[in-house]
Amino acid sequence: MSIDKLRDMLGAAKRAVVFTGAGISTESGIPDFRSPGGLWTKYKPIYFDDFINSEEMRRESWRRKFAMEDVLDKAQPNRGHLAVAQLVRRGVVSHVITQNIDNLHQNSGVPDGQVIELHGNNSYARCLSCHERYEIDPIREAFLRDETLPICDQCGGIIKTAVISFGQSMPEREMRRAQGAVLACDLMLVAGSSLVVFPAAGFPALAKQNGSKLVIVNRDPTDLDDMADLVLNLELGETLGAAVGLN
Repeated sequence: MSIDKLRDMLGAAKRAVVFTGAGISTESGIPDFRSPGGLWTKYKPIYFDDFINSEEMRRESWRRKFAMEDVLDKAQPNRGHLAVAQLVRRGVVSHVITQNIDNLHQNSGVPDGQVIELHGNNSYARCLSCHERYEIDPIREAFLRDETLPICDQCGGIIKTAVISFGQSMPEREMRRAQGAVLACDLMLVAGSSLVVFPAAGFPALAKQNGSKLVIVNRDPTDLDDMADLVLNLELGETLGAAVGLN
């Protein structure tokens, strides 16, 4: 069986990297962005420059953030997240590179230092000027009272969720960390990514070009399937759980 082959490849790996996309979190009830019925069919994306230049766009961004919280707060790591965490604990996986912003890898037990978030994290905020970190609870309390926009108490700068928006520069440190992990890996396991969002989607191809094995587990085909050593168009949680022996 193909899952047996995945199990064998994971067993032979010395330094694997897992690359995850929205598909691993949809099984936790988090809607993706691009599919029919996804978040971008409901909300037009707010570009970074618009967020910076318009108070109304900043308010709309926070409205959306708090409107989505019920879904995000209820989401729990699923079998796929738990399987990845198991591989990290076993020492098979050195890093988890993720396009997701939901913090579910950390919630599943993967240490912060081994999660590389290419598109940021929705569970906290930062000042765009001095990079001071802010927790969401006090921002929510003030905003839901009278839509007060958060302002940095250190420098007076604009505060934004720690998520990379359209038109915003990718995080240089995280991109460097991801590249280093990819170039050192002997197996790249793509889990739930359509591999259409660049530059992030370039990392699996880089791994393969550098001599790593490439496995893609995704419900739908991707543009890199022809390059992969193994492709499984199956459900993420069931497949990864079976591969690592989760009950």
